[in-house]
This record gives sequence, structure tokens and C-alpha cells, in this order.
Amino acid sequence: MPVRLLLVDDEKGFGEILTKRLGRRNISVTSVLSGKEGVRALRGQDFDVVLLDLKMEDLDGIEVLKIFKIMAPEMPVIILTGHGSEQAARDGLALGAEDYLMKPCDLDELLGKISSAIQKPQGGPHGTDQRPGGG
Repeated sequence: MPVRLLLVDDEKGFGEILTKRLGRRNISVTSVLSGKEGVRALRGQDFDVVLLDLKMEDLDGIEVLKIFKIMAPEMPVIILTGHGSEQAARDGLALGAEDYLMKPCDLDELLGKISSAIQKPQGGPHGTDQRPGGG
């Protein structure tokens, strides 16, 4: 079964390219162009992981992250941020984001972060730590 990923990024071209590239790797991408659309998408279905841009027109990515963490606290969120926004990304980590990547990002690095995020125990039915020495 493919990984269900929600991409929230207001750069349409970036979203289209990433959707195609991830789709070839058994990742089912739902791409939305605003924070508000992201919230609506999360209301409508479950996702395994979210890629969230910090800089968007309608809602700041940090605000969207806060909403997502209320709606689905166990769902991992990976922040995408442009040059010069490292502090905002660190703020996102403090608010519960799983990880962050600088844009433009290397596809292999992104795939590694997605894989790592969805394999971590999230407290649900698969909430046992499979790592050596883990719970």
C-alpha cells in the first residue's frame, strides 16, 4: 500500500514536480496550494506524513503546523523552508514537526526523511519501537 503524503506548498510548479517524482516511488501525494486547503484535506482523509512549506500566502506554515498538531497529533510533519528561514524551521521543530528540509531539496534526502518519519512509532497500533534497545 502506498504511503499517503499531504503536500502543502503554494508553489504550484514545485508541487507538480514533487508529486510526479514521489508518485514513481509508491507515494500517493495529495497536493494543495494553501494552508487552508491543507486543513480541509486533513479533515477529509488520513495521511501518513505531511510536507509543509513555511512561507505561504494565506496561512503561515507555523500556524498550519499548530492546527495539524491539534487535528492529528501523531502524524509526522516535515517542514520545507527556503534559504534564510532556518530559525523558523527550528521553531517548527519545537512545536512538534518531525524534521525539516531546505528548498530546493535533494529527492533522496527527502525520501530518507519521509521513510524515517513514517517508521517512527506514533503511539497507534504500530506503536512499538523496533529499533535495537527500543521499547
